[in-house]
Amino acid sequence: MTRKKPKGFDPNCKKCPRLAQFLKDIRKQYPDYFSKAVPAFGDENARLCIVGLAPGMHGANATGRPFTGDHAGILLYQTLHKYGFASAPESTSADDGLKLPNCRITNAVKCLPPQNKPVGAEVNTCNTWLAQELEDLPSNHVIVALGGIAHKAVIKALGLKQSDYSFGHAVEHQLERGVLIDCYHCSRYNTQTKRLTTPMFEKVFKRAQTLLNR
Repeated sequence: MTRKKPKGFDPNCKKCPRLAQFLKDIRKQYPDYFSKAVPAFGDENARLCIVGLAPGMHGANATGRPFTGDHAGILLYQTLHKYGFASAPESTSADDGLKLPNCRITNAVKCLPPQNKPVGAEVNTCNTWLAQELEDLPSNHVIVALGGIAHKAVIKALGLKQSDYSFGHAVEHQLERGVLIDCYHCSRYNTQTKRLTTPMFEKVFKRAQTLLNR
């Protein structure tokens, strides 16, 4: 299992001045953290691609693996394991041996943003990497966008018109080479407020599994 990097991907990217300065400050505060642009993780030939928002401070920014080390990853990896997309129900570190058969996880923004809120210019700048990742997906793929920002980033990366693809939980969008399924982000806030429940989240991935098995 490898972390697939889009062509020319640079973990030391400094194209976004605000993010570059923020990571520089974080490295001083947490010298053992990864604190760089986090590459995608998973099967290089995966037909299931999960797109999140951005690395979390003490999650992917610390470990160097998407959704690893933070609350949002708990439900995600449990669900992936339940439906056969992960070799274990949890992701503890970048070297824990976890494998994601037929699944890959990436983010709309590869660097940790202040307060976990990237600005539009940062999402757009990072969209080049996402576009390459989505272009490399095999035909008949399924993309799961976790949250509205990820959804919009996917639509932009595919060169589609935003007004034609509105975000909605469990809404499916037919693409030229696959299907996009929207899902509320599995953040601590969404799960604790019950905006997103475990059955709701699992239903999305069960549907993804069904589409991939066709």
